[in-house]
Amino acid sequence: MSVAPWRSHIERALENHREITYARYFQLATITRENRPANRTVVFRGFDAERDRLKVVTDLRSEKVCQIARQPWAEACWYFPRTWEQFRITGLLSLIQADNADMGLQQARQASWQELSDAARKQFAWSPEPGKPKTEEAIAPPQPSPTEPLPNFCLLLLEPVQVDYLLLRGEPQQRWLYCRGDNNDWSVQEINP
Repeated sequence: MSVAPWRSHIERALENHREITYARYFQLATITRENRPANRTVVFRGFDAERDRLKVVTDLRSEKVCQIARQPWAEACWYFPRTWEQFRITGLLSLIQADNADMGLQQARQASWQELSDAARKQFAWSPEPGKPKTEEAIAPPQPSPTEPLPNFCLLLLEPVQVDYLLLRGEPQQRWLYCRGDNNDWSVQEINP
C-alpha cells in the first residue's frame, strides 16, 4: 500500500521537531452525548503499519471512549511551532480493545503497550477510574506487566478522510486540502489560506 501524500509533511515536521517533546502532542476533538464539542491533548504514538492511521492510546474507562462509541467522527489539530505548520485531520476513530477479533489489530495494541514507559503503563492501573473524584483510599498500584496490556488499555486509531495542511511561514502563506476518495485514493488541491 502506498503512503498518503500528506503523510510526508507530518513526518518531516516531526523530524524537524524531534528534540521538542511536546511536538508529538496534538489536540483531538470529539462530540459528547450532549452534542457538545470535547477537546483534549493526546500523544502521537506513530502511524499504523497497515494504513495511514494515527495511533493514540487511551483508557477504556475514560469519557472519550463513550463519545467515540456513540459517534466516531473526530478532528485532530496539530501545530509545529518551529516550521509554522498546522494540520487539521478529519477522520473516523476506531477503538481497539482487549476483545477485538482482528489479530493484526490485537498485535498493534500489544506493541503499543510494550512501547510505553513504565510510568505511562502505570497510569492505566490507577484507581479510581479517570474522571472520578480522587479518594483518600486511592492506592499506588503495582507496576503492570511490560508485555501484557491491562484490559482497560485501548489503542485508538484515527483514519483520515481529509487533511487540511497550512504552511504559515512565507508570504503568501500556503494551504492544501487532501481528500480521500471512495477508492482510498487521495486528491490534493491548493486553496486560499
